[in-house]
Amino acid sequence: MCSGLSLAKKKIIIKENWRLFSSPKTNEHVIKFEGTNMPERIVVTGLGVVSPVGIGMTEFWAAIRNGKSGIDRITRFDASRVACQIAAEVKNFDAKEYFDPKLSQRTALFTQFAMFAAREAWEMAELKWDAVTTPDRVGVILGNGIGGLEVDNEAQRKLFDKGPSRIPAMTIPRMIGNEAAGNVSMLLGIHGISHTVVTACASGTDAIGNAMYYLRAGLADVVIAGGTESAITEYGIGGFCALKALSTAFNDDPPQASRPFDKKRDGFVMGEGAGVLILETLSHAQKRDANIIAEIVGYAGTSDAYHLTAPHPDGTGAANAIRLALAMGNLKPEDIDYVNAHGTSTPTNDPVETKAIKQAFGEHAYQLKVSSTKGVMGHCIGAAGALEALVCVKAIEDNFFPATANLDEPDAECDLDYVPKVGQTGNIRTAVSTSLGFGGHNSAVVVKRFE
Repeated sequence: MCSGLSLAKKKIIIKENWRLFSSPKTNEHVIKFEGTNMPERIVVTGLGVVSPVGIGMTEFWAAIRNGKSGIDRITRFDASRVACQIAAEVKNFDAKEYFDPKLSQRTALFTQFAMFAAREAWEMAELKWDAVTTPDRVGVILGNGIGGLEVDNEAQRKLFDKGPSRIPAMTIPRMIGNEAAGNVSMLLGIHGISHTVVTACASGTDAIGNAMYYLRAGLADVVIAGGTESAITEYGIGGFCALKALSTAFNDDPPQASRPFDKKRDGFVMGEGAGVLILETLSHAQKRDANIIAEIVGYAGTSDAYHLTAPHPDGTGAANAIRLALAMGNLKPEDIDYVNAHGTSTPTNDPVETKAIKQAFGEHAYQLKVSSTKGVMGHCIGAAGALEALVCVKAIEDNFFPATANLDEPDAECDLDYVPKVGQTGNIRTAVSTSLGFGGHNSAVVVKRFE
């Protein structure tokens, strides 16, 4: 039996600090800020994306609004030998059109996605090196789950067919997960922190949260934050098929395969892409007269400490991540209008996440709009949380609740308002994006309209 203190039933109180104090006697959690000044507000000034439903923010958001599916038969390799023959591939992306051909040859697909998204976000934010913005005060924190899997596949074929002497020279630099952050730093000339977060499917959300902490600590003025992934290979699809995690019932009707919260869901659909946000301290953004799109007001991560691949069945870990993220933002459950759920379309995840939302929001859970955009773009692993944070920003900006695709008949255990099949307009002031990852990682980030 675990001796750790459970947060499940404790009241969370926000005060002037971000440290968590637990009191078994009073059944409270107090989050305080220690110091003479309140921490800097963190704002979003740029967005960039590569996704299965569109390359660039204009195409991406139009597809999300219109419910356009990016799920189709796999074209990247011959999928006839695997049980799942569908995926949400990024289409019509040729790195040579966007970068120097030599750079394209030296980088894996997940890195190319990250570079494109980061540059788009940088340009949207209209950042430039000057007396206000200096290279040593700008950083990069990107999430990634698996790294350059297609590079690894290629090297293993050479190893087994022709021997170790024939492994391509750039295999390791192209394959390892930190190369996305490193290449973004080199592409844009950034000299501040360059970190990679690896927490499986929570990586993108955790990268945004870590960037928030770093900015609030005064260690940077700007951080490029998000996630990137490309694992649609024989190895990646075959590995997840071996886990019985992927949908196999809709190979002949791919757009119907990802069915978050639906009774007929049978597994997730692998996606890929990158989502990037430019995060800045409010003082820095105001100093350079930046266009502020939204504000990041809360983040938290927890661990289930339960199972390598399955979430804890009672949903407490995910609920606590939401509670603590709200507390950091000095928000009550009823302050939230929309939740972009992790919503993977797996038999296990969706009811557990529904329980977590009910625990975290209480009766207000039934007033929320909750949706999963994985219905159209699949599960993009390390990029998922970042892509879904982008959706929250745009949802607030446009006052639009994205739909949950293919929700024909909700599971009996999934009884919230999941915005079935067609998106809805409505006032959105504050949104939460949740992520759950293999290893028991839970995280939540809170996005708010900037005022």
